[in-house]
Amino acid sequence: MLSKITSSATLGVDAYLVEVEADIQQQLPAFITVGLPEGAVRESKERVTSAIKNSDFVFPAKRVTINLAPADIKKEGSAFDLPIAVGILAATGQILKDRFDDYVLLGELSLDGTLRPVPGVLPMALNCRKGNGVKGIIVPEENAREAAMADSVPVFPVKSLKDTVHFLEDESSIKRFHVDIGSVFNEAKKYSVDFADVKGQESAKRALEVAAAGGHNIIMIGPPGSGKTMLARRMPTILPDMTVAEALETTKIHSVAGRLHEGSALVATRPFRSPHHSISYAGLIGGGTVPKPGEVSLAHHGVLFLDELPEFKKDILEMLRQPMEDNQVTISRAVTAITYPAGFMLVAAMNPCPCGYYGDPNHECHCTSSEIQRYMSRISGPLMDRIDIHITVPSVKFKDLSAQTRGERSDIVRKRVNDARNIQQMRFCDEEHIFCNAHMDSKDIDRFCKIDTKTQALLALAINKQGLSARAYDRILKVARTIADLEQAPDILMNHVAEAIHYRTLDRHLWL
Repeated sequence: MLSKITSSATLGVDAYLVEVEADIQQQLPAFITVGLPEGAVRESKERVTSAIKNSDFVFPAKRVTINLAPADIKKEGSAFDLPIAVGILAATGQILKDRFDDYVLLGELSLDGTLRPVPGVLPMALNCRKGNGVKGIIVPEENAREAAMADSVPVFPVKSLKDTVHFLEDESSIKRFHVDIGSVFNEAKKYSVDFADVKGQESAKRALEVAAAGGHNIIMIGPPGSGKTMLARRMPTILPDMTVAEALETTKIHSVAGRLHEGSALVATRPFRSPHHSISYAGLIGGGTVPKPGEVSLAHHGVLFLDELPEFKKDILEMLRQPMEDNQVTISRAVTAITYPAGFMLVAAMNPCPCGYYGDPNHECHCTSSEIQRYMSRISGPLMDRIDIHITVPSVKFKDLSAQTRGERSDIVRKRVNDARNIQQMRFCDEEHIFCNAHMDSKDIDRFCKIDTKTQALLALAINKQGLSARAYDRILKVARTIADLEQAPDILMNHVAEAIHYRTLDRHLWL
């Protein structure tokens, strides 16, 4: 006998429906799975067999063939356990076949028949709501909140294989799971840190505000203990408020990667990813035997923080150039190519020399000029060219550390950043693929970043006298446009360009 169950799987960060066919034949006992099963899918036969027997159902002593269609796409993961088990029960007549035609089934089975949560449920639920005739989705109880965030697909949580069978026989046995997306979003968008925690470093805070307002990448250079990491960790708190659409897109990536925190249904705060400098190519960019999103994708709509930047392998850093330009990563395999979004904001930090104290008035630097040059040369010019703002972060003075007053709160800074981003949205409303000032190319800069003759002369003086590169010209104008937006000024003025030039003066000493 033959039965067909609808399930789902992910490809990249999107999902597609999978038809699970179960065929039972009067032949020698065997359990065969076809349809390009990988890893956990091939092992499902052991879990399914034990789960059926331990749930007081009969496992057939016959030839069981499971087909996962479409058969030309590799299937990975344990989410097919539940539909395979139900398919076998239906093919053996233990469940009526017309009970599950309109449902999508997902779930990993334990040997005793209980269900475990699976990754990627949100994109699967979002795919079901696109109008493909799905009546509802049956998921493990732990995945119910995540699936319900899709909003419009009826979600039915089950605890075990027995619960699933009882629901298919009597739909009233389990109620649809409801969730208030607005309340979940508001509850989840709270940060545990605040800009007010940082004492001193007013110039660095100002630079981070400019970077957040325009979506500019930024690098901080300073001695150990100057607060670079502390500042970077608070960068997401001043970025523009996350929309529900951005939260869903970000949650999809974290769900597929299996990085959603237990009990969490939505990533409503800007992600902050801080990988160690020993990270591999697949860990940073994405990929692997079974392709998974890397740190650049997990930081989508948020911040990718690279501490001790020169300690990263140079070839891995060079791989960042493409996602920084395209805001996406494509992983190519022989059978298919998978694209992950990677619209992150890069925040980097480094010491000015190997010992960390070059230029620090309170510590003596023992590094030679050649050692410092070698240390700086680990970061290529093309990578630095994609970082708009370069700042020094000096050691914090005692009077700042001992001060009882707190700094400006994140919500106050974020209000100014939101106002500046609103100006940019109106400016670029007719432009595709431009959402903030950092996305402008040379043609857009000529159009939106016009300056008067005196300001042009100042910029020329900075380039010629201070040794700034010609490539810094566009970067300075983009940052100046952001500074003007923060002041809600319609035109770029001389003081805006002067401040933007200040954020590029490190080029002269380090990378030119």
